[in-house]
Amino acid sequence: MATSEKQTMVVGIDDSEHSMYALEWTLDHFFVPFASNPPFKLFIVHAKPTATSAVGLAGPGAAEVLPYVDADLKKIASRVVEKAKDLCISKSVHDAVFEVVEGDPRNVLCEAVEKHHASLLAVGSHGYGAIKRAVLGSVSDYCSHHAHCSVMIVKKPKAKH
Repeated sequence: MATSEKQTMVVGIDDSEHSMYALEWTLDHFFVPFASNPPFKLFIVHAKPTATSAVGLAGPGAAEVLPYVDADLKKIASRVVEKAKDLCISKSVHDAVFEVVEGDPRNVLCEAVEKHHASLLAVGSHGYGAIKRAVLGSVSDYCSHHAHCSVMIVKKPKAKH
C-alpha cells in the first residue's frame, strides 16, 4: 500500500452464537496475532430490526405494541454490543468501533462497507437449511453478491457427536 493508512474491516453481529463465533474467529485470526499493530481498523456493526418489521403486523392494536417491541429490540442490541465489547476486551482488542444501525442486516452491512470504505466484510453463517434460507433470505449470501468488498463467511464447526 502506498499510504500508511490501515484498511478497514466490518464485522456484522447479531444475537446468535454463529455471529459471536464469527467475531471471535476474526479477532483470533486478524487481530490477536498483531496485537500491537493490527492490519485493519475494525468496525463491528449490529443491525437492529425496526419494530414494525419485528412485529410484522399492521392495523388496530399495532400502534400500542410497537413502543414495547422497540424497547425490547434496543435491549437486545445493547446486550449484543456489550457481549461483543467483552469479547474484544478479552482478546486485547481495544480500538474497535461499535455501531447499531436500524434496518435489514443485508442493507445495513452493505451500507457500512460503503460508509467505512471496507476492504473486508466478515459475517457468520447461521447454517440454515435450504427451506429456511429461502424463506428468511441469507444475509451472508446477499452480502457476498452485493457488498463492494471481499466477504468472509465464517462457519461454526458442527459439533462432533
